[in-house]
Amino acid sequence: MPATETRNEKLDLRLTPSAKRTLQTAARAAHRSVSEFVLESALTRAEETLPDRQRFGLSTEQWAAFQSALDAPSLPAPRLTKLLREPSVFERGRKK
Repeated sequence: MPATETRNEKLDLRLTPSAKRTLQTAARAAHRSVSEFVLESALTRAEETLPDRQRFGLSTEQWAAFQSALDAPSLPAPRLTKLLREPSVFERGRKK
């Protein structure tokens, strides 16, 4: 979170008394308020979770291979072709 951003959004949590005590104890150990501790912890976890789901980096060689794979013609898929030509289970069940 950029330092210049104003904190004006709120997030409410429901938690068990033991979970709250654990967070309070951890926050005290980190010399933070519970809110600061939870926010910092959640943002750290979010930053660990998101990078591989948002963007990824490739070397020049990897990028070229990726582009080649995208540009290559698709492989024949006779079973898929057959499946798509057959009536679906919904169509087969209809009375005519």
